Amino acid sequence: MKRLINQWMSGFLVWALLFACLAPFSVPQRTDAAVVLTGKTKSVPASQTAYGTYGKLRVRGTKLVGKQGKTVQLKGISSHGINWDVGEPFVNEKAMQNLRDEWGVNCFRVAMYTEDYNGYCVTDAASRKKLLQKIDVAVKAGKKLGMYVIIDWHILNDGSPKTHQKEARVFFKKVAKKYKNYGNVLYEICNEPNGGTNWKTIKSYAKSVIKVIRKYNKKAVVIVGTPTWSQDVDEAAKSPLQGKNIMYAFHFYAATHGEFLREKVKTALSKGLPLFCSEFSACDSSGNGNYDFASAKEWMKLMNQNRISYCCWSLSNKPESASLLKPGCQKTSGFRTSDLSNMGKWLVRQYR
Repeated sequence: MKRLINQWMSGFLVWALLFACLAPFSVPQRTDAAVVLTGKTKSVPASQTAYGTYGKLRVRGTKLVGKQGKTVQLKGISSHGINWDVGEPFVNEKAMQNLRDEWGVNCFRVAMYTEDYNGYCVTDAASRKKLLQKIDVAVKAGKKLGMYVIIDWHILNDGSPKTHQKEARVFFKKVAKKYKNYGNVLYEICNEPNGGTNWKTIKSYAKSVIKVIRKYNKKAVVIVGTPTWSQDVDEAAKSPLQGKNIMYAFHFYAATHGEFLREKVKTALSKGLPLFCSEFSACDSSGNGNYDFASAKEWMKLMNQNRISYCCWSLSNKPESASLLKPGCQKTSGFRTSDLSNMGKWLVRQYR
């Protein structure tokens, strides 16, 4: 009996080895295998662009919809701060066209810091003029390319949006008046309230600033930040602002923010709050550290299932994990595969 068993086992091993040799085998894939960027741009008829297709956006229920009432999901890229040299050079028409034609991007977010280095509220008149000119470059390029553009009042170290509420009202009066006939422009009025700023305070600020915008543009989509670096959308859902075409921001960095924050998002959606993810990345919340692409994939699944629009941080060559370009990239447009960071390659695969 023992001999029979040994013979049977020997035969089984031979067949198992033969099957293994004949069976298909997997080859490790390169992380950038699906990403082939040439850096070239295309001539796209206006009618086939995002704006040409959907026109001026509005909010219906929890979603953005276009001129025909069809749900629209914006897939965007955010600049780094245009007050820094790691952000400003990449805000140009050719770069935006690259993003449109090869990355699958239909929205560009122009991040203008308010209080950090050379920020709008702490710099001189000449620098403020340059910041406004850079915003103008993005808005006009967006119009030409049929892309949506978010003008982002990027509060961070100022903590509460109330810190520079007076300056915000003057700024939004200026841009809302200037771009009142630009249907491709959205306004993000307070990037990431923090430092313990509660929803009641943010809501008071938002009422004041939205009133200024509505004087010149009654229908533009306005994105409002939420407490704790735009995470507590569940708090905003308890007492939303009155008025139309208002959305609420949430931000995530996948290596830090997981299921706990996703539950907040689900809670807000269940209460009918219109959400916009105006900033995210797969790294940790410092903008650096390791990537958690598994968590990021869960976030993408949640947003795509609910048709939530989003913008990834950031188009920059800054030496940090969140940058979509390699630190050594000297190009400001015409990006090829070799110019992308690991985050950039992952993102292009998601968008395309």
